Amino acid sequence: MFARHNHAMELTPRLRLMNWLVRQGLEGLPENELVRGFCERCCAEGVPISRGLVVIDTLHPSFEGRGFRWNDKQSNESDAFEYGSSAVGEAAQNWRRSTFFHMLENGLEELLIDLSDLDGYDFPMANEMAAKGHKHLLTFVHRFGEAGTMGEMDCVYSSWQTRHDRGFGEGSLEALRDLVPVLGLAVKSGTQVAIARTIGRVYLGHDAGERVLAGKISRGMTERITTVLWFSDLRGSTAISESIEPGEIIPFLNDYAQASIDAIHDAGGQVLKLIGDGVLATFTHENMAVAKRAALRAEHRFRHNMDVLNARRSADGRPVTTAHVGLHIGEVFYGNIGSDDRLDFTVVGPAVNEVSRIASMCRTVDRELLTSSEFRNGLDAAGRNFMVSTGRYALRGVSRAQDLYTLDPDILTDEVVAGRYARYVAG
Repeated sequence: MFARHNHAMELTPRLRLMNWLVRQGLEGLPENELVRGFCERCCAEGVPISRGLVVIDTLHPSFEGRGFRWNDKQSNESDAFEYGSSAVGEAAQNWRRSTFFHMLENGLEELLIDLSDLDGYDFPMANEMAAKGHKHLLTFVHRFGEAGTMGEMDCVYSSWQTRHDRGFGEGSLEALRDLVPVLGLAVKSGTQVAIARTIGRVYLGHDAGERVLAGKISRGMTERITTVLWFSDLRGSTAISESIEPGEIIPFLNDYAQASIDAIHDAGGQVLKLIGDGVLATFTHENMAVAKRAALRAEHRFRHNMDVLNARRSADGRPVTTAHVGLHIGEVFYGNIGSDDRLDFTVVGPAVNEVSRIASMCRTVDRELLTSSEFRNGLDAAGRNFMVSTGRYALRGVSRAQDLYTLDPDILTDEVVAGRYARYVAG
């Protein structure tokens, strides 16, 4: 039986806390700070929370959702965390033995458990809380309507504990029933902003995504920039795709896309477009010599990533390949291209066509990397010394012939030269 004592939060402080939650939600206070501020203010007004947890699923390619915690005592627990899929393995077992799963299965919005009497309950979390001296466990599931749902984000879960000898009183329960939905709305608002940023970053690239979210969303809104351009594609990918099972094609492409994208991002580049097995990226800096060195660093890291990947795929008996990379520098238009209801945030201009033609010439001259004369000539003296000419070529669709350059073959055969080059691109 629950005691009917009263920890009351008066109407005025309750409204004051609601207003604080709304204001901070509008201003974008981080969710962990929202939960901390909420719990501290509840405690100050007589609602004896000892621990709070808010959990919300999200829309993200790497994890399922995020949680936010607060404790009244110093704890090793982080105040914000991410969690993976709860559909398989140990995580699925833990989820099915949680109060939240029980509530969803039974259509409950609220569950109050006396932690001194756990007979009939099989919730590991409840046992853990009881062992730590908590007296009551109160959990809520606040569901969203269909219009408010994004992917798996269809509700806010929360749990609240108290160490008070008689647990939560009726006054505290009433206050939490009023206040927690407002906290949930503020957390949902923050999560939606994070989802928008994630979608922008994943589908447009970090810089383009941030520009779109900053308001650059109108057709024709572009700027003229000078940038280093990267274009890469896989060697023999069409033949490999035709020779493997259909279910292996996407994992094959994903493995090599990961190798290139990781390398580009690690070097500070922006991936703008994935075109089948091709990757279009840019490297920008106020000093273009720095941007060019970053592009070479990305290419060097890309080769390392592929060596590791090919060793793993070979050990699994799966097909392997390498890639061609073209590097160029030029002036492009960067921004929104398309129609009012279907835009692409990308780069356009003759230099973009030129870098793809340079990459395609790799097959002709049997080199994994080719750069334009403009790219090579803008390097510092040390960088130019690592580049050798492969000859003068006319590129399809490009009006003028030019010398194309590749890395000095000694980098592959001479450890001293290889070490010198590795230090150069890392610098």
